[in-house]
Amino acid sequence: MHTLHHDSSQPRSYRRWLFLLAALLPLLCTPAYAVVGDIDLTTSAIGFFAVAVFVLAYALVMAEEKIHMRKSKPVLVAAGIIWGLIGWVYVQNGMSETSEYAFRVTLLEFTELMLFLLVAMTYINAMEERRVFDALRSWMLRKGFSYRQLFWLTGGLAFVLSPIADNLTTALLMCAVITKVAEGDKRFINLACINVVVAANAGGAFSPFGDITTLMVWQAGIIQFQEFFILFLPSLVNFLIPAVIMSIFIKDQKPSSVYEDVWLKRGARRIIALFLITIATAVMCHTLLHLPPVLGMMTGLGYLQFFGYYLRRSLPRSLERKRERYSRRGDNKKLEQLGGVVPFDVFNRVARAEWDTLLFFYGVVMCVGGLGFMGYLGLLSEALYTGWNATWANIVLGVVSAVVDNIPVMFAVLTMEPDMSHGHWLLITLTAGVGGSLLSIGSAAGVAVMGQARGAYTFMGHLRWAPVIFLGYVASIIVHLWLNADSFAIFG
Repeated sequence: MHTLHHDSSQPRSYRRWLFLLAALLPLLCTPAYAVVGDIDLTTSAIGFFAVAVFVLAYALVMAEEKIHMRKSKPVLVAAGIIWGLIGWVYVQNGMSETSEYAFRVTLLEFTELMLFLLVAMTYINAMEERRVFDALRSWMLRKGFSYRQLFWLTGGLAFVLSPIADNLTTALLMCAVITKVAEGDKRFINLACINVVVAANAGGAFSPFGDITTLMVWQAGIIQFQEFFILFLPSLVNFLIPAVIMSIFIKDQKPSSVYEDVWLKRGARRIIALFLITIATAVMCHTLLHLPPVLGMMTGLGYLQFFGYYLRRSLPRSLERKRERYSRRGDNKKLEQLGGVVPFDVFNRVARAEWDTLLFFYGVVMCVGGLGFMGYLGLLSEALYTGWNATWANIVLGVVSAVVDNIPVMFAVLTMEPDMSHGHWLLITLTAGVGGSLLSIGSAAGVAVMGQARGAYTFMGHLRWAPVIFLGYVASIIVHLWLNADSFAIFG
């Protein structure tokens, strides 16, 4: 592990390069390009100030580990400042309706993301309360898996599940297992969480349901359902290369946790089934009804609420039956456990969601939406596709997505509609999906895991392994360019 720590200048220089690329490149472009809003602010003092506020806010987010400030605070303030500046400019020009509409559209994008994440977090918390992850940890300890085996098991499951359950939900699920199995071992938790984030993002890149960006491309009708699976091998390479390197630095020892006999609470298996049904409902809402997947997720929250109601109403009868059964057996331990049973409360699970993460998402989406309305995202996208080769533009945008977030980057590209081949559209889908793995804040999965494993999986802990993850990023691009060369000749 220490072999990657001796040169601390490398992570700092890498982070500085990403900042400059994401924040300063738009400012160096000429103002001749089209902007999203009706007023060109890209070369104004207000526009420059807004970018500076955004960069400062992200600098504070990245320093969370050092300054002990929750990551939501700076981006919330930055979002208020950026949209306040936009509102002031448009009011002065008698165009307040335009800025108001733009804000509402951006807010809608966040709302869909927030509600999707909220339901996923609620189910994860419900399964944790029902001791599902305690039972899974107990099973892993009983099987005698070593840290290295656990590293590969959780990473492999993340890669396999994310195309179905989406990268965000999968990362949250695997993170919950990791923190339970290796409780207190921050070094292993950090490495395993990095591996899960990389695996979940890689797995989500070759499925329309794996990531919000793939959903956007599929909904736009640019890439057909079956064409996403062309990205399977590039995505697999993206996961395996950093995983192999990181696994070398994991001690081949077993967790120090003591095995305990875990008693699953009533309804645990049925909640797992409801979670799978919720995911299926979200998928069907999109595929059959062409409605946002969040509709299915919120319907799934209703499933959980109805089941919670059933658990509360049937609790007295269930306790009475169990008391009689345990009394006949003479099982005093189980009788003592029954005394600590409390009714299941769905809203208590909602309250335990990682609200700092949700508010951080609000701040990021609103900040980037404001900068996009000023014209910076469109300016960057058009500058790249006009002045650069589409291949290099897509590669650079994938790196930019690690800082800015892949959703607005993909939104900007789809808005620009550059004249690209199928191979290039698949390339930007791949790079936007896996590029977010370069930083912990570069993807929804990374941000959510950073909140769930606070103190163990951190921004700086992830950044130390960014060069290794970058190797996987480059290798996946090379594999796509090589294996799918024919697709670069297909347009439309």
